Amino acid sequence: MASTLPAVDPNLENNASSKPDDDLVYGAEIASYTTSLSSAITDYKFENGRRYHAYQEGKYIYPNDDKESDRLDIVHKMFEVRLGGKLHKAPLGKSLQRVLDIGTGTGIWAIDMGDKYPSADVRGLISYLGDSIYVSILGNDLSAIQPRWVPPNVRFEVDDVEADWTYGEKFDYIHARCMAPSIRDWPKLIRQCYEALTPGGWVEIQDIDIAWTSPDGSLKEDSSMLKASRLFIEGTRNNGMEPCPGPKLEGWVKDAGFTEVVHEKLAMPIGPWAKDKALKEVGAWNYLQYVEGLEAFMMALYTRMLGWTPDEVDLFLAQVRAEAKDPKIHSMYYVHVVYGKKPA
Repeated sequence: MASTLPAVDPNLENNASSKPDDDLVYGAEIASYTTSLSSAITDYKFENGRRYHAYQEGKYIYPNDDKESDRLDIVHKMFEVRLGGKLHKAPLGKSLQRVLDIGTGTGIWAIDMGDKYPSADVRGLISYLGDSIYVSILGNDLSAIQPRWVPPNVRFEVDDVEADWTYGEKFDYIHARCMAPSIRDWPKLIRQCYEALTPGGWVEIQDIDIAWTSPDGSLKEDSSMLKASRLFIEGTRNNGMEPCPGPKLEGWVKDAGFTEVVHEKLAMPIGPWAKDKALKEVGAWNYLQYVEGLEAFMMALYTRMLGWTPDEVDLFLAQVRAEAKDPKIHSMYYVHVVYGKKPA
């Protein structure tokens, strides 16, 4: 049972100031803290020619520079095509009020969600003005790389999603995508999603199983691409993260208490080798984000966790890129889409 706290902590009350001069000092202290926090968020770290986030340094191993932002936008397009033009699979109703996008990246998904609900009941922050319901779509991330000009019902904040959540209002829908190399405790994260949802609200998680395969055996055991996949898995687990959360998502979501859980397993070809027209387009986008992102995926991981030199990484990635262009190699992996409802 939670303990009852006094309305005012006597120690805080005794130390509070009511002097005008002290108010000025307090204002200066606030400005100092704000400057310090802003600096911690935007004073990025540069390593091997790439820029990495400064807030909670080292927790997220991918860079956050312009090149990586472009790749993340390509990933968004790839998912859009793979999901048939949809932003989500969960059956969200028109009464949607508050949305949280975990690990929002460039913010493009949150912005598209804001545009998807342009009517009066999906604008602004969560509040009631007369009979109008105002909706906030909130995206959080460790890196402040989101655009400054966004729809009026979209806002971003920098935060650590694995810390204890302190949101004052409940959400109607919580979304997360491709968080595989970022989360140390998936069950805790999903439990926090459950607690942060309104009764009847939905959680949806779209994530990968990076264990590469091929439908025809064309991805050989001695393949550089397969070696890269396995080294990524090894290095990520050495860093305390689960690189293949996709197959486990359904169990975690059910264990957290969600009902009406749906699990879809989607093939993601790398390269335009599939016969199906939609999968061919998915493969083209996937190839582009893969070859553009190889350095982002591997450089920090291999040098920090596996002890490689930057030159060794560059040489190996050149071999991987050459294989990725080979039309005779039909490589792929799976994305798992899981969504569930908090009981009303």
